[in-house]
Amino acid sequence: MTMMTRRHVLLSLARPARPVNVLLLPADNWAAPHAGAYGDRAARTPVFDRIAREGALFRHAFAPNPSCSPSRASLLSGQETHRRVEAASLYGPIDAAVPLYTDRLAEAGYQVAFSGKGFGPDEARRSPGRTPNPAGRAVENFAALTSATPFCYWFGSHDPHVPWNRGRDTSIDEARLPVPPHLPDAPAVRRDLADYYREVQQFDRECGEILAALERRGQLDSTLVIMTSDNGWQMPRGLANCYGLGVRIPLAIRFPARFRAGTVRSDFVSIAALAPTILEACGLPAIGTTQSLFSRARRTEMFLERERHANVRRGDLSYPVRGLRTRDFLYLRNLEPERWPAGDPEMYWAVGPYGDVDKSFSKNLLLAQRPEPFFALAFGKRPGEELYDVRRDPGQIHNLAGQPVHAATLQRMAARVDRWMRDTADPRATEPHSPFWDRAPYSGRRGAQAPPE
Repeated sequence: MTMMTRRHVLLSLARPARPVNVLLLPADNWAAPHAGAYGDRAARTPVFDRIAREGALFRHAFAPNPSCSPSRASLLSGQETHRRVEAASLYGPIDAAVPLYTDRLAEAGYQVAFSGKGFGPDEARRSPGRTPNPAGRAVENFAALTSATPFCYWFGSHDPHVPWNRGRDTSIDEARLPVPPHLPDAPAVRRDLADYYREVQQFDRECGEILAALERRGQLDSTLVIMTSDNGWQMPRGLANCYGLGVRIPLAIRFPARFRAGTVRSDFVSIAALAPTILEACGLPAIGTTQSLFSRARRTEMFLERERHANVRRGDLSYPVRGLRTRDFLYLRNLEPERWPAGDPEMYWAVGPYGDVDKSFSKNLLLAQRPEPFFALAFGKRPGEELYDVRRDPGQIHNLAGQPVHAATLQRMAARVDRWMRDTADPRATEPHSPFWDRAPYSGRRGAQAPPE
């Protein structure tokens, strides 16, 4: 028997007896712990809670990059965003030579399709050499897929993305919503919180409609159902930041063949692991550098990174960050601390002043009144290193870097980041101040985002 024949036999033996379908439900800027299954009393998310109850709930799931298309590039490829080079920045393309799980499923005869938001922030901004969108061919909705052929369907919701104006639930009591410690307790902030929660619930309802359609087809138990987000919320110090509300996301998976109902995972997982997980469920060879979530391996740390989010600094400059989150600490390295982390104070190209913070009533309040310490936490410059004790400071407000009592912890975590950067061929491992991502193409429109209504 030749090597090729043996490989063919092994692959065929790994295939499930019944074709496995894939349903991916990624929200657009939904942060953990904003779901009922995580104990958030303000969030009514019965569909997410059902998936968690009938499958697995992941308590420490992360986006490896707190920016939309870079995080989705990791989801599709199973790799760190800096390995995807230009795709490490918002609106950066995925090279056509990079294998994606959607490619592998299409080659295996799957219907690979998406509706709503696919890989990038706009369907027209597709990666050169890739037709259709890296998430699949565009369809109107789930009903466009036939039941005769296995499918991989990506429902790309635009919720809960700003402007938060789609949610219908008027029963949310703004006065009872928890205000995070990096924001002032003010009516404008509470209005944003309520509108955000309404869109979280809108997303949950729409996911429920797709699950109901699966059940009517009799395909629910043969479908790998994944409900998650691409990164954290768009409140100040969230999206585009490596703090908890920028990178920690909800994740629940229902797949009776591999996850027993009521499974709760407390290990650290990245949505980059979804690509090998999907392929393993479908009996296909893995891609990428991360392990499938079906693996017995358990991680107790998560590496984080970001490059250019919106184009908001004169000269098209990035704001590069590398970091490490463990159960006890968050370490961040700001490689260009002289730059504004939230973007230049004056509008350069997109969004507005401090344009890496998207428009909201909360942002307007901070800009108009400049209350401290909230204004500095959202917009101020940051030191070269940050260290937070997430046990005592879950909001990650008090930077401990520079305190002698924490020097050993900082040095240990910094060394881990150095090693990770070298091991994963991060271009900044050898050239920390590389201008590559400053010069990378950016296809976002000038002043692209509308103000909140």
